[in-house]
Amino acid sequence: MKKLFVIILFLFSISKAQETDSTLYKWIPSLVGGFNMSQIALSNWTKGGENNVTWSIKGDFDVDYKAKGWKFHGEIKAAFGKSKVGEEEFRTNDNEIFIDKVFSLNAGWIVDPYISNNIRTQITTGFDFEKDPVLEISDFFDPGYITQSVGFTYDHNKIFKTRLGVAFQEVFTDKFNSYSDDPDTPEIEDFKFETGIESVSDSKFELGENLIYRGKLRLFTRFERIDEVDVLWDNTITAKVNSWLNTNLTFTLIYEEAQSKQAQWRQALQLGVVLTII
Repeated sequence: MKKLFVIILFLFSISKAQETDSTLYKWIPSLVGGFNMSQIALSNWTKGGENNVTWSIKGDFDVDYKAKGWKFHGEIKAAFGKSKVGEEEFRTNDNEIFIDKVFSLNAGWIVDPYISNNIRTQITTGFDFEKDPVLEISDFFDPGYITQSVGFTYDHNKIFKTRLGVAFQEVFTDKFNSYSDDPDTPEIEDFKFETGIESVSDSKFELGENLIYRGKLRLFTRFERIDEVDVLWDNTITAKVNSWLNTNLTFTLIYEEAQSKQAQWRQALQLGVVLTII
């Protein structure tokens, strides 16, 4: 009986050793780059229409580090693109960079305590092409948003993760002060500090064979205007043609009163080349 007990204990210790997380104390990076394009060319086309071409470059870098009592996740996303219709000059249609860093403790609960810092801005000058002449309305870090938050995160699922916390948001501007200025004061402010609540949720799952959905939803509300909620909802459905060719359907919804009194949205359907570098 003692021998049987020793054998069972030995086998159990082996199984526990095999369950050791092989990702502990390792930096695990991921880098994916893509080039998307759509194009129409016409010649003597009696049904009407104009030549047009649209292109965009996107990059997505992630890095994870896990220890026994804590873990770190970092993310950098950037996108830039332009489009041209007829004889018009190329116009910017994609222009953003997003950096997110999250440090969380393994508390043994359903949710874990975390601290985070994220940065949002654009890569280059933005224009309002509805104006005549064309009007500059934004530029790199003009405005720029930096947000720190402290709270609790659920990150135990490959499909869905979310976090909710008290947030401190700083808005920086240079020439385009409408994003940071307080209209109730006579001075024009180029910096704004806000406190509130931030929620960030990420999801990724398969809709079917070679069909993947990715989504990110960020909500931010200020304590002084709790009924006003900033929304950033980014959605991508990718249909994989082969190892390097994808079709992408993207939809982005933004609502932020300092930018526009109405909701902004952008949709695109493009064929793209995707390279998994790391």
